Amino acid sequence: MIVIDNILVSDEIAEAEFVCNISKCKGGCCEDGDAGAPLSDAELDEVKKAYEIVKSRMSNDGVKEVEKNGLYRYDREFGWVTPTVDDKICAYGYKDNQGVIKCVFEEAYNEKQIHWKKPISCHLYPIKKSKSKYSNNEMLNYEPRTDLCSSGCSFGKELKVPVYKFLKEPIIRAYGEDFYEVLSQIAESYYNENKKK
Repeated sequence: MIVIDNILVSDEIAEAEFVCNISKCKGGCCEDGDAGAPLSDAELDEVKKAYEIVKSRMSNDGVKEVEKNGLYRYDREFGWVTPTVDDKICAYGYKDNQGVIKCVFEEAYNEKQIHWKKPISCHLYPIKKSKSKYSNNEMLNYEPRTDLCSSGCSFGKELKVPVYKFLKEPIIRAYGEDFYEVLSQIAESYYNENKKK
């Protein structure tokens, strides 16, 4: 376990290798789960501000779901989450001609129409963050889906890219440059030591 301030980082984030292989998984994490994408309280406002801008990019079913049930919903286990269509695909996702799920927030962000990229829970995946039940600590765990993420795991091993390096951008977005620098230094030492064994 790597401890930085009040954040507990699982060793696998330093040790495991992963690179999302979107051509293989087709963005399946956007439709495979128990709920929509978790949203922080601050992100609820981002969804509100972005909706009218991204609405035209959404699927008809996605728009219908949002118009009927709201921009987000509350889940007992996960808190605020994005709505889903038929308990599957995120309402803010759609499939392109190759069957790859695209995020309307990310597309609008890339075209500089909005300043918010997408929920941090999506951006960090397959790192999942949660609060400790016993303290104020936040926990970061590496939790790829066994089947869905197998191509990302094998691709990461092929390219020899550890999880923390692949997810540098969202880690910095969530916790800042200083946090990443400390994590990187600890992970580099840990990673290299374990590779020698």
